[in-house]
Amino acid sequence: MMPTSSQQVAIVRTERGLTISGTRITLYDVMDYLKAQYPPKFIQDAFDLTDEQIRTALAYIETHRPEVEAEYQEVLQAAAETQQYWEEKNRERFARIAATPPRSGYEAVRAKLQERREQRAASNDCFS
Repeated sequence: MMPTSSQQVAIVRTERGLTISGTRITLYDVMDYLKAQYPPKFIQDAFDLTDEQIRTALAYIETHRPEVEAEYQEVLQAAAETQQYWEEKNRERFARIAATPPRSGYEAVRAKLQERREQRAASNDCFS
């Protein structure tokens, strides 16, 4: 949601972290794009931000770079830990699923799927 011209654009702290007021976009979202060296106009378009919103976000990041960078690293660390947790949890689940014998009555469907996979692999090999 874009703020109207009567609203003041600011950076506010929410439960999500440092956020562009009137949006759900965090400065950490913007930092991801900045770290990947995307230009400000691209970031603005990607998040549907106004000129004032992107200017405010970039100015805040520049003015408070050490603090924002430290929080950004904390967010990245938390995201990595969450990803690792779910990968481990899913690894166990996928291992259990793989160990489960196939249900009977689906042999024709499985054969058809395997045939399509092989066709797709063969067509992909033609383009390599």
